[in-house]
Amino acid sequence: MENDNKKGFYFKQYEAPNQSPFDKLFGIFKELITHTSGDFDEAIDWLRELDKEYKLTDEHYTIDDFIEDLKKKGYIRDEVKEDGTAGLGITAKTERAIRQQALDQIFGNLKRSGSGNHKTKHSGNGDEHTGEFREFNFGDGLERISLTESLRNAQINNGVDDFMLTENDLVVEETQYKSQMSTVLMIDISHSMILYGEDRITPAKKVAMALAELITTRYPKDTLDILVFGNDAWTIAIKDLPYLKVGPFHTNTVAGLQLAMDLLRRKRNTNKQIFMITDGKPSCVRERDGSYYMNSNGLDEYIVDKCYSQAQQARKLHIPITTFMIANDPYLQKFVNKFTEANQGKAFYTGLKGLGEMIFEDYETNRKKRVK
Repeated sequence: MENDNKKGFYFKQYEAPNQSPFDKLFGIFKELITHTSGDFDEAIDWLRELDKEYKLTDEHYTIDDFIEDLKKKGYIRDEVKEDGTAGLGITAKTERAIRQQALDQIFGNLKRSGSGNHKTKHSGNGDEHTGEFREFNFGDGLERISLTESLRNAQINNGVDDFMLTENDLVVEETQYKSQMSTVLMIDISHSMILYGEDRITPAKKVAMALAELITTRYPKDTLDILVFGNDAWTIAIKDLPYLKVGPFHTNTVAGLQLAMDLLRRKRNTNKQIFMITDGKPSCVRERDGSYYMNSNGLDEYIVDKCYSQAQQARKLHIPITTFMIANDPYLQKFVNKFTEANQGKAFYTGLKGLGEMIFEDYETNRKKRVK
C-alpha cells in the first residue's frame, strides 16, 4: 500500500514576495529617509541613483509616479523650506512607518510574546490574565468573573432544564500584576559618531525608533524618554527621531546623566533604568558659572571623576545604567568598567551590528525583574 504521508524537504527556486511597485520602492525610501535625517529631496536623489543602477522601475511605473503616490497616500506634504522655497516633507504617517520598519528590522527575528508580558510572581488584582480560575470570593470585582466558566458550572450543578446561576457557580480568572518600567535612552550625538568613515548615528536612531515603537505598542504602561547629549543634553520627542543629526559637539556625559536622573525622579514606577549609547570618551562638562571645560586629549581626570560621581548618584537612587559602548579602545573600556562598577550596572562592548538585539534582550530581562 502506497504511503501518501511522505515527509522530507522540497527545494525550489527562490521566488521574491509579490510586491506592488509602490511597496517595493517604499521600503527602500523609508531606509533612505532615515539615513538622510528626514531630508526628502536627498532621499529621492539617492532613490533615483539606485534606480539607474539597479533598474528599480520601468516605463509603467517611474520615480515620479512613486512621488505622486506618496502624496495621495498621505506620506508627504507640501511645505516651505528654511530658505523660503517650496518643497516636500514627510508626514507623521511616514514617521510611524519608519518606526515600524525599524521595529521589524531589529526585533522582528526575535521571539515575540503577547501584549504586556512583564509579570511578577504575585497573583491578585492585576491586569495580566493567567488562564487559571478559582472560586468567587467576597471582594472580587464583578469585571473579573468569567462568564463562560460560571455558566458551565451552573449547567453542571443545576441542570439545563431548571437553569439557575448561584453565587457558588461563579468563578474568577486569576491575574498578575505587571511590573512597569520607566526607561531613559541616552544617545551620544558628539562629532565622533560620524568620524572615521563610519555612520554610527543612524543605527542608534534605528534602535531608538524600534524601542519607542516596541514600548508604545506592546507595553503602553511603560514610559520611555529619549535624550541626546553633546556639549549639553536635551530631550527629544519620538516623532523627532528620524530628523536627528550629529552636531559639532564634544561629549558631555555628565549632563546627559543628570538630565536622565531628573526625568526618572518624576516617574512613579518603581522600576527605572538608563540605557546609554555612546562611542566616545567624556570630553566636556559645564561649570556652575555656565562656562564649559573641554579636553579631548585622552581621559581627563576631572571630567571622568564627575562621571563616576553621577554613576554613584544613580546607584543611590536605585537606577541601574546599562552602557552600550560602540568602540573598542582599551583605555575607554577601562573607563566604562570603572563607571559600571560605580553604578553596579552593566556594560556591553559591541559594534553596530547586533546593537538593537542586545538592547531588546536587556530591556526584556530588566522588565522581568523588580529593580531594588
